[in-house]
Amino acid sequence: MATTSQAGGPGTMALFILCALLLNAPPIQAATKGVTASLNAKWPATPLLLETSEFIAEDSDEKFWQFVDTVRELTIYRKADSGSSYYSLLLKKAAQFVTDLQINLLKFALALRVYSPAVQMFQQIAADEPPPEGCSAFVAIHGKHTCSANEVKKLLKKAASRPKPYLYKSDHTFPGINGGDPPVVILYAELGTNSFNNFHKVLSEKAENGEIVYVLRHFVASSSSGKMHLSGYGVELAIKSTEYRAVDDTQVKDTNTTVLEDGEDGDEVQGFLFENLKKVHPDMKEELGELRKHLIESTNDMAPLKVWELQDLSFQAAARITSAPKYDAMKLMRDISQNFPTKARSLTKTVVNQEMRKEIEENQKHLTESLGINPGDSALFINGLQIDLDTQNAFSVLDIIRGEGKTMEGLHDLGIKNNDLSKLLRLAVHPPEDSFALDIRHPAVMWVNDIETDHLYQSWPSSCQELLRQTFPGVIRQIRRNFFSLVLFIHPAQEETVELVKLAELFYQHRIPLRIGFVFVVNTDEKCDGNKDAGVALFRALNYIAEEYDFAQAFSSMVSIYNKVKSGDVLTVDRVVGFLKKKYPRADALRIIGLDSQYDDKRKAGGIFYRKSGLGALPQALFNGVPFSSEEMDPEELETVLLQRIVEATGFLQRSVFMGQLTDETDVVEYLMDQPNVVPRINALILSLRRRYLDLTAKPAIQDWYDTSTFSFLDSIDKTAVIAANMKYLTKNDEDIIYAGSIWIIADFDMPSGRRLLSNALKHMKSSSNTRIGVVSNPAAKPTEENTVIARAIMAAILTQKKKEAFHFVMKLIKEESVQALAQGTKMKDLVIQGMDNDGFEKKHNTLGVDFIRTQQLFCQDVVKLQPGQMAVVINGRILGPFDENEEFHAEDFHLLEKITFSSSTEKIKVKVKQMGMKAKQASDLVMKVDALLTSAPKGETRRDVRFIKDELSVVQLPPREDEVYYDVVAVVDPLTREAQKVAPLLIVLGQVINMKLRVFMNCKPKLSERPLKSFYRYVLEPDVTFLANNTLSPGPVAKFLEMPESPLLTLNMITPESWLVEAVQSSHDLDNIHLQEIDSIVKAEYELEYLLLEGHCFDVTTGQPPRGLQFTLGVKMAPLIQDTIVMANLGYFQLKANPGAWSLRLRKGRSEDIYQIFAHDGTDSPADSDNVIVVLNSFHSKIINVKVQKRADKINEDLLSDGTEDKGLWESITSFTGGSPSDDAKKEKADILNIFSVASGHLYERFLRIMMLSVLRHTKTPVKFWFLKNYLSPMFKESIPHMAKAYDFQYELVQYKWPRWLHQQTEKQRIIWGHKILFLDVLFPLAVDKIIFVDADQIVRADLKELRDLDLKGAPYGYTPFCDSRKEMDGYRFWKSGYWASHLANRKYHISALYVVDLKKFRKIAAGDRLRGQYQALSQDPNSLSNLDQDLPNNMIHQVAIKSLPQEWLWCETWCDDHSKKTAKTIDLCNNPKTKEPKLKAAMRIVPEWVEYDNEIKHLLKQLEEQKNIQVNRHAKSKANKGVQRDEL
Repeated sequence: MATTSQAGGPGTMALFILCALLLNAPPIQAATKGVTASLNAKWPATPLLLETSEFIAEDSDEKFWQFVDTVRELTIYRKADSGSSYYSLLLKKAAQFVTDLQINLLKFALALRVYSPAVQMFQQIAADEPPPEGCSAFVAIHGKHTCSANEVKKLLKKAASRPKPYLYKSDHTFPGINGGDPPVVILYAELGTNSFNNFHKVLSEKAENGEIVYVLRHFVASSSSGKMHLSGYGVELAIKSTEYRAVDDTQVKDTNTTVLEDGEDGDEVQGFLFENLKKVHPDMKEELGELRKHLIESTNDMAPLKVWELQDLSFQAAARITSAPKYDAMKLMRDISQNFPTKARSLTKTVVNQEMRKEIEENQKHLTESLGINPGDSALFINGLQIDLDTQNAFSVLDIIRGEGKTMEGLHDLGIKNNDLSKLLRLAVHPPEDSFALDIRHPAVMWVNDIETDHLYQSWPSSCQELLRQTFPGVIRQIRRNFFSLVLFIHPAQEETVELVKLAELFYQHRIPLRIGFVFVVNTDEKCDGNKDAGVALFRALNYIAEEYDFAQAFSSMVSIYNKVKSGDVLTVDRVVGFLKKKYPRADALRIIGLDSQYDDKRKAGGIFYRKSGLGALPQALFNGVPFSSEEMDPEELETVLLQRIVEATGFLQRSVFMGQLTDETDVVEYLMDQPNVVPRINALILSLRRRYLDLTAKPAIQDWYDTSTFSFLDSIDKTAVIAANMKYLTKNDEDIIYAGSIWIIADFDMPSGRRLLSNALKHMKSSSNTRIGVVSNPAAKPTEENTVIARAIMAAILTQKKKEAFHFVMKLIKEESVQALAQGTKMKDLVIQGMDNDGFEKKHNTLGVDFIRTQQLFCQDVVKLQPGQMAVVINGRILGPFDENEEFHAEDFHLLEKITFSSSTEKIKVKVKQMGMKAKQASDLVMKVDALLTSAPKGETRRDVRFIKDELSVVQLPPREDEVYYDVVAVVDPLTREAQKVAPLLIVLGQVINMKLRVFMNCKPKLSERPLKSFYRYVLEPDVTFLANNTLSPGPVAKFLEMPESPLLTLNMITPESWLVEAVQSSHDLDNIHLQEIDSIVKAEYELEYLLLEGHCFDVTTGQPPRGLQFTLGVKMAPLIQDTIVMANLGYFQLKANPGAWSLRLRKGRSEDIYQIFAHDGTDSPADSDNVIVVLNSFHSKIINVKVQKRADKINEDLLSDGTEDKGLWESITSFTGGSPSDDAKKEKADILNIFSVASGHLYERFLRIMMLSVLRHTKTPVKFWFLKNYLSPMFKESIPHMAKAYDFQYELVQYKWPRWLHQQTEKQRIIWGHKILFLDVLFPLAVDKIIFVDADQIVRADLKELRDLDLKGAPYGYTPFCDSRKEMDGYRFWKSGYWASHLANRKYHISALYVVDLKKFRKIAAGDRLRGQYQALSQDPNSLSNLDQDLPNNMIHQVAIKSLPQEWLWCETWCDDHSKKTAKTIDLCNNPKTKEPKLKAAMRIVPEWVEYDNEIKHLLKQLEEQKNIQVNRHAKSKANKGVQRDEL
């Protein structure tokens, strides 16, 4: 139990005794030992002012520009004030625009440097312009640049003749006057500087006048020279096995002289919490420090625990944590989990309360049943949202708490608190994300066929289960059910109809399982003569044929008629009559189609259905009710898109069958039409998921809307509040009820279009009892009493009359005959209706004035972004509009709008608000405001209600501060897991950032049989920016492992967010083998975020399958080709590496671009149908895009991986460290070159690797190119390899591939390295590399590897050497000779992975990489399988991916091969010997005579390099001493 002794108590006595004993003990003179790790961004530090502006911009553009005006000259203070004072001033400026909670989140964001990539993105875009020399700020005007604000006017003169620049979604556009097509002026400048201010004055004035579009992009002319430490990642010191000693004996010169302070006093040591003790005994700080050090050294006990001691460790840790003072519990959990190897021994002495154990077990049972959380599992919930601890990180958690904070503060501002707030927050209020579908169950649809009943399909199986049967990719299953329906809305006499009918016939004749129906939209005039109207003629002719025969015959006839119509022509009456006379000579053709036709049934039905459907211009096509876009309606595209839709719909149907929702007894069409996305009418404006909302959370700053002058100075949110507070509503009766829907009609009501819109709304309201209507005037001209007569009369009636009378009067007033009467001199009082208060109305109408209309017009312009006279509809804060000039919003549209709004959100909110027991008017307002707030928030995951049966002994509980918005945070965690190592520090930091109600349940795993944690861990995270003692900004946080045990061998691992590619850039120590006993001070490791990962999935729209071998390139305008990649068959996955910026994604020139074209994409910055795919990287988050491609029409039968000429990849040109140009490399690559691949980690294996390389070079005359896995190479190796390449004349390349998120993750470094050896061979190397040879780092080559490269693999994709059988004394260790392997191999050889040759062309051709990854995914879920991953996997797959057994001489290993065979060995591998466990270094010198000679030669070279480096360092130091201090990043 942690001790926090009070003065005078027994704890104090014990403390004094311990201190006395310690002080009498001999002094310990030990230097501080430990490990530190830092991670820097690759780009320079970005100013905090710019990052703050990005934080505010995320809130709103309006606030961003207000902030910009506030900080225009703030950098003046940066030079005058200290860093901390300037930072305080910066926060003070930001506090004018955000709440206190948001300020805390801003501090957290600045500590994390969340917005640094956004600032750097603009910097990269500026570099691509490029910036004029010597400019601290510049503008780009349609391709022309200037550094002077005075030249802007000159460059604007001919700007219209030059092409406009590309604008990004994240650009900051000044809110000027809308309309017109003014030139775009982009300012590249740093906020707060004089140069920015000079430009801003000129540009903002021009933008306000509508002369230009003013765009601001950050640009820092002189970047900070300091490194920017990042945070939000984990660092692990894992304990390595020392069974085989693999440590280099080379002495490393330690250049580190860093002195570090002790660890946190908050950590518990043998029951003492020293942070508390120092507060209680401030006079004994020195003695307490010595005591703490003494106790730590005595507790670093790493002796193994007995099995019986392990069993209860998790419960013992929980007991220790829950019995600590509640505000210390999280620190204690952090300390125990992150330093478990040294805490384990002391935990075994903790007694577990049996009541606590019982409570834990009861809660675990409940959690398993309610949430599927099993004992030992971990979970984190914020306001019920589950945070996936495997994929979420500090950055995504900040996003979540910021989004939640905005919603909670909004609800709090509306007066909703505590339980009511929590209930509303948990409502599911967002519409379905599926595309909306029209209900096609309508008699107007004339069906050509019925899959379920037609004789044509009777041989097909009819069970829904057939959907689950496996087929070849892209094959459409032929099942006798109406799974897929195509409905075509056509006018028979339109040109486009011809191709659509032919396409329908194509699907019908090829027996595609597609039910086809037509809706004929023809003239509905009863006296229409078919002899004069081709559409009516065809309709009557088809009716005749269908009645006499069937509609299939009628369809066949229609096809015959249209086959006679030439492309570009339209159907004529003569064509129809001619066909009838020829095909049906006995029929009276003219009578069939004429005025008195008997075949006119349902002619009007098609037109009525079409008009009610809300569909756009004809023709229209619906697949299962979902309309095709106008682009997709192109007949050339429609066939492809339709087949793609069938493939996509099959997935949905398969899930429905699998879940038991769709059975053989289900009517499929009824099931599909009963889905939540099916609506009675299609209106793209209403159904769009891209929505705009008003912010209705503020209280009005002024009480009425007659003070236009004051209103004009308000923010958007305050303007909205004034309008909402003064809004009076029309309702159809006088009942005092809660209205779920509040509709605002925005229009010029003195114009016919505005009156029609209001009339349609009122017509709808007649049939709705849930809606009220408010009116907002937006006159087309400056408001006067003459041009606002109707608008003022409407408002006067609403203000003075009862609701029922006001409703009926307005209905009468807006009729056109009433308006005409007024225009002809009728008095307004003559239009009043019975029951109205005439005097009150007349008086109000005459005195109302137009100030309120001016205010409303200003609101429409500034907030709703409408031009004068434009119309819009607002329902519960959601803005629909502006409407196009000829766009009608019918009563049916209002009905659809109400249905969509009510079903998704409003009804649920109304129920909750009703329970609050407030007055009807107040409740109706609250429903409107809450709906706007909740539905405007991004759609999140389903919220879970986490409850515990009991929480007295097993749950750590921290209450929130009262009378403030608080987050409900629940953690379920086993304290001895990797998740606990991350969760504990995260919760500690969150507790400093937000007000939260915290509950942490100890979800202990019972009966442990092994140590649950085998590593030390630090999570690098701070709640705020920190400053040094001299008040300058600190570089940032560092992971510190202090007071570590010295005996174990440790390896350092960085555990970073998924999308980060990091590498070690500076350390003189072997980070893979850290042995503190042999080190005198601190091991300092410096890493760099080298790249952010851009990931994607690519599919061929025609087949629905990934285009294997397709290559993408990534680049910028100045350098179009910087990175490239290959698409996998697994999920169509690809990955590219980049840094913050705007990048252009293209198909690689060559076969990829020749065969394919980009069809569509999403997740990008450019429009989905744009050929120019722009991808913006502006955050630390993962970026995942989807790309659809299509084969070019003349390349349908081409194969990317055929034996045709293949374009080489870009890897050489990206990182060709040996000099030559890309074209030179290309020639060499296709010339005779030996490609050798190898991996190494740790100084010893890098020493072996250099020797292996030398042995390869000594035995071949063929040019050699080495390929190294970059991820785990040390800084020293990467520094020396270019010099070695120059000295020995070879090429080399460093390759890397981030382990994909969807592939089962490995956690041990060695297994990750093994995985890279086998799992990514098809994507690691360019397509131009035909063969690659893998050689283990610890091998010595004694033959020309060209011989191995040229070996015939007999059709196999790769060749491996089998394990030797000749050393008989090792038979007991040959695991492959018995059990699973003996059975699986069936007398085949088990092969060793130390040396293998890969035919990459064959490997890719048979999708070997995809097969290997698929099998790995299946097997790796079992932790006991694939113990030697790189070796076991290809041997396990030997039946699916053949292995060519190489001659035994290609790999000799003393462990398995006898001494006699050594003399013929072509390579010698230094295998581990499980019998002798001889250290590898010792074995190398003993087994391979030439090894020492190679080693000495390499050492001599490295010594020369070190001497040259020291000379350069000394020169650089002298040069640096003569330079001034660089600018800082604030």
